Amino acid sequence: MTATAVRTTTRVAGAAAGALLTLAGVAAAPAHAAGYRYWSYWESDGGKPWTYATQGPATARPADGDAVGFRFAVSAEADDTAKPTTGPDFTRICGDVAAKDGTKRVAVVVDFGGPADAPPGETPPAKRVTTGCAQVRPDATGAEALAAVAKPLRYGSGAMLCGIAGHPARGCGEEVGEEPTAAASPTAAKKRDGDDGGPSVGALVGGAAVLALGGAAIWKARRRG
Repeated sequence: MTATAVRTTTRVAGAAAGALLTLAGVAAAPAHAAGYRYWSYWESDGGKPWTYATQGPATARPADGDAVGFRFAVSAEADDTAKPTTGPDFTRICGDVAAKDGTKRVAVVVDFGGPADAPPGETPPAKRVTTGCAQVRPDATGAEALAAVAKPLRYGSGAMLCGIAGHPARGCGEEVGEEPTAAASPTAAKKRDGDDGGPSVGALVGGAAVLALGGAAIWKARRRG
């Protein structure tokens, strides 16, 4: 075999092996975290659209006529956190509550999220969104306004809001991995491909095809030599 054929053979074999390792690495790569599952806190001043709160409900102090919103969802970053699906309509929520001296009225919206937002084994309430008008003292916090219309509340360390009206029953702001669909679940994949935790049969078959093509190229190079 000529020197040119040797170099060609080496390049093809190296490329084929690299491709197989890449396929195996992709198949065996662990899932990255998709985000965090938690209650986010939202504010609305005088009927304006929801804005993500810059402080937690335990320290924020909404004014009379404001609205506060709470949404349970899986979010990767603060700028893509899901808003409550019901708008901050103070007039609709608090229109029937008369103003009273020594108090303020705060519209409260609680969105429990959909089934995809719930932790494994839990189901959100049948009524996804609840609203209420909290009539509280003038210096009350957003957390106190929430407690006036939705109980019980569950808090974790650092005054982090973990549960509203029993949802979720456990956990608090956990990191969430990429959860596969039923069709692509690990169990289904094992039944389909006989997966034992290593690269799937599909990946190995693809790698074998790459090596087969490399072998054909090597055979042709030898013929030319």
